[in-house]
Amino acid sequence: QVRLLESGGGLVQAGGSLRLSCTASGRTFSRNTMGWFRQAPGKEREFVSAIIWTGSTFYGDLVQGRFTISRDNTKNTVYLQMNSLKLEDTAIYYCAVHISGTVSYASAYNSWGQGTQVTVSS
Repeated sequence: QVRLLESGGGLVQAGGSLRLSCTASGRTFSRNTMGWFRQAPGKEREFVSAIIWTGSTFYGDLVQGRFTISRDNTKNTVYLQMNSLKLEDTAIYYCAVHISGTVSYASAYNSWGQGTQVTVSS
């Protein structure tokens, strides 16, 4: 059974940083594209970032230049370094395994984690 566990969320002041982790278990994901999405209250799930197994990365327009995705295949873990956090970054952040299709579409993923809350305060 595939399981994804996100961690690293919390409360941070605007301008601060957090690093999220997503550890996968059940099988290796070294050849999978992995993605991060977020969902704020009352809003649709939004693409944040994705990393191909080759190391190529993709970012949503709202986080480009502030967030960095990386992976450690030896640990079956994907990271999301979030810098210069803004109030509008407040959301639950989810990681997921890409199966097929456009990496910025939530429908292209399965095996979602439970999410980790990120709250940015002023």
